[in-house]
Amino acid sequence: MGMTEIALSGVIGALSYALDIAEGQPPGHAIRSCLIGMRLAAELDLSASDRSDLFYALLLKDAGCSANANRMAALFAADDRAAKATSKLVDWTNPRAAFLWSLRTVAPGTGLRRRVEVLKGIRDEGEVTRKFMEARCDRGAEIARMLFLSEHTAAAIRSLDEHWDGRGMPDGLCGDEIPLSARILCLAQTIEVFHAAHGLRAARTMALRRRGRWFDPALVDAFLRFCGDRDFWTALEAPDLSEWEPPDFALAGDDARMDRIAEAFARVIDAKSPFTARHSQRVAEIADGVAAVLGFDSDGRRTMLRAALLHDIGKLAISSRILDKPGKLTDQEFRTIQTHPVHTLRILERAPCFAPLADLAANHHEKLDGSGYPRSLDARHLDLPMRVLAVADVYEALTADRPYRGPLPVEEALAIIDRDVPHRLDADARGALGAYAGRSTASADSIGLTLSEA
Repeated sequence: MGMTEIALSGVIGALSYALDIAEGQPPGHAIRSCLIGMRLAAELDLSASDRSDLFYALLLKDAGCSANANRMAALFAADDRAAKATSKLVDWTNPRAAFLWSLRTVAPGTGLRRRVEVLKGIRDEGEVTRKFMEARCDRGAEIARMLFLSEHTAAAIRSLDEHWDGRGMPDGLCGDEIPLSARILCLAQTIEVFHAAHGLRAARTMALRRRGRWFDPALVDAFLRFCGDRDFWTALEAPDLSEWEPPDFALAGDDARMDRIAEAFARVIDAKSPFTARHSQRVAEIADGVAAVLGFDSDGRRTMLRAALLHDIGKLAISSRILDKPGKLTDQEFRTIQTHPVHTLRILERAPCFAPLADLAANHHEKLDGSGYPRSLDARHLDLPMRVLAVADVYEALTADRPYRGPLPVEEALAIIDRDVPHRLDADARGALGAYAGRSTASADSIGLTLSEA
């Protein structure tokens, strides 16, 4: 694969669409927030170094979004994405507004009595609510550090939801205790949400109402100075990140950094549900082990690893109410689940470095006889890497711990896979899986490469 360097902003910008989906926001929310935040930075005349730290914080501000998705869906008895989408329009410091939003949002489709019960549960678990907000903030900062970004970037992401008056989360910081970049993140994302939903006038009114409460007054004043710049707001319709990244501090991505991005987003994906913790990482380990048995070269194995790590990124578009449903899925819910590879394809196609493996990642539920999903592809359209990833995904699911059963023994898992060989799953991939599984259980050392070794 070589050491060709690409702009890190383009890769993270492309993958930020996955974070937008997870937050229930229109595609491009993070990029548009980034441009608004960078315009604020220009008004404040921040240094190039500070603007660089801010730039990546704005793009990755929602990197921790999946860490509280399951808990939020359970607590609100609602689609976590829908709840998150509308919550960004609510002034939580206004008790009446917060109550009315909660009443409308919790337990949709049920009667008043049930919704009141859910609201009481949320009230009683106030500390739990703060904890899952803290988990979101901590995970976002962790992802930034994984990508070798600065501590200033990580700190901005962690303090995204702090408010000027000290009534934000997770630490209740106030005023200048909040990092300036975090204050910019909070204002920029809220302006973007209101601008996208209701227009610039609504965003301006919101900022003025929350000036000195949610937002640093100086930042609101800076926003007001460019409110009348029609060219800027028109440009948000087709945002161009390259115009705003500080050129002297633009970060490039080599193979090692692209590997870390794949690993980092795998953590975002797996945090979506407690039932799939480490799923993406384990699928990557298994797929790499199978690829090694089959004689894949180092480039082929690296491609396999990245595709395996990112194969479920489309699940960020699926409600946790469906992903974590304990009972049988309805036909409609199953059809919704079946759309996740389509989202995977669309997300990865946006990133130049991951576009070549988008089909590989998105085809992990396709079957040789055409009975898979979402595109009902058959053997003619499924190459060996795709067949390996399909087998690895099934094997990981069978040997993983689940709430309704423990992990299946290796031999039992392989026997279940054998029922689908060779008409649905590939015989060569299955044979290599058996060799890999035998070695990995006979030794504590996996034959799979780590990303840094590939």
